[in-house]
Amino acid sequence: MELRHLRYFVAVAETLHFTRAAEMLGISQPPLSQQILRLEQEIGTPLLKRLTRGVELTEAGEAFLADAQQIVQLADQALENARGIARGISGQLSLGFASSVAFNPRIFTLIRQFTDRYPAMELLTREENMSLLMQDLQEGLLDAAFIRLPCESSKAFNLRVISTEKMLIALPRSHPLSGTPAVALSALADETLIIFPRDVSPSLYELIVTACLRAGFSRHTFQQAPQITTSLGMVAAGCGIALVPESLRCVDNPEVSFCDIENNTLFTDVAFAWRRHHPSKAVLHLLALLAEPPVTPGEAG
Repeated sequence: MELRHLRYFVAVAETLHFTRAAEMLGISQPPLSQQILRLEQEIGTPLLKRLTRGVELTEAGEAFLADAQQIVQLADQALENARGIARGISGQLSLGFASSVAFNPRIFTLIRQFTDRYPAMELLTREENMSLLMQDLQEGLLDAAFIRLPCESSKAFNLRVISTEKMLIALPRSHPLSGTPAVALSALADETLIIFPRDVSPSLYELIVTACLRAGFSRHTFQQAPQITTSLGMVAAGCGIALVPESLRCVDNPEVSFCDIENNTLFTDVAFAWRRHHPSKAVLHLLALLAEPPVTPGEAG
């Protein structure tokens, strides 16, 4: 029994007419009749009653029709699923996010554009620190990831920078320099620096620490926060100051004030990273969206 035999039978059973079924299938009537007869012979019982002006289903034919319709439907769905996955318009896309990029608006505008354009694609997302993120990408647990540069381990992957952010100083609202447009790091050298663990983003950690040590900060005045975003809560509580990416300015905390760094040389890139060999079609679709002109969140979709 072949799948085409089931398709032929379903067409005849649903139209109750050999000629109309043959037209619908795009074949001539004699071969269709022969194939249905062979199907009945294989099963060992008639499925159709041949009438002068059409056909009727036998009791066995009615029972067989329900199963045949389901099999044909499943086969069609399997074919459509395979084609959709091959074209990158359905299936799953596993994306990672560095914890430090959680507030970058460009990323989530892209995600919104992608889901609008490919609604059948299921996005599986995971937020991790940079060390785990790059490991998961290397091991194939992720298809791609949004990361923060600089990142030494990112050199093993293809990268496309999607935005550049300057680093800002986050001060408690009660700080004497709160509200100042720009502050030199050296003016804050006696403050406690709240900084995330090195594993969260090793290269960014070194960038911040090096700049602060050059400005006169002392390592023994550093205080660790679990994540970059957590540091803002500690700043609000008056525990110290922090250097954070510009996208964190959107965090609405009335007890935190942001200001520029005077003569700022601290910048960080947000990038899309994917493995160099055999990227999925879904990753290629996301890359194509990255190549399109950026849109504001209100314009997405």
